[in-house]
Amino acid sequence: MITQSKVRKVGNSLGSILPKEVIADLKVQEGSVLYFTEAPDGVRITAQNPEFAQKLEAATSLSQRYRNALRELAK
Repeated sequence: MITQSKVRKVGNSLGSILPKEVIADLKVQEGSVLYFTEAPDGVRITAQNPEFAQKLEAATSLSQRYRNALRELAK
């Protein structure tokens, strides 16, 4: 999908209106937080915190690896 949005002045800042197709793809609504991360080809916009996703993946891996130990600690 290729869409465009014009950057406008909003007070002392700059802002852009997200097209409804982008809003649907990001699955966001009013009040949602967007994350901007650097990418080799520019900037990536996501609705999920990429650092949290990495930490969750690491925690899942550890909980699977040490399943028996964690089960014993839970007793």
